[in-house]
Amino acid sequence: MAKVKGGPRAHARHRKVIKAAKGYFGRRKNTFRAAVQAVEKAGQYAYRDRRRRKRDFRRLWIQRINAAARLHDMTYSQFMHGLKLANIELDRKILSDLAIHNEKDFAAIAKQAADALKKDAKKAA
Repeated sequence: MAKVKGGPRAHARHRKVIKAAKGYFGRRKNTFRAAVQAVEKAGQYAYRDRRRRKRDFRRLWIQRINAAARLHDMTYSQFMHGLKLANIELDRKILSDLAIHNEKDFAAIAKQAADALKKDAKKAA
């Protein structure tokens, strides 16, 4: 009986990898061995960076909130503590967006946070 080498399957697999490597530079885009390595590494970066993007955005939102809070004579941590005391449950993404696009609304929230901090300070004293 003749040996079956699986030509169509191998060709389809190679074609799939080469298609995934489309746009890569040099041999990585058209040589199977190089393309396999490049596509695998790209997958590792994509997996890692889907998680890293969440961290990066949270850091960005915190920086924006901190900058806006300092315009209202508070640090980021004081502002967030004031929000907790005032029972305002807005996430950092929304607060950051308010700080950029709706400065009046952010100022109102900052005032509520500052008032809650003052009440807490009086209660503690």
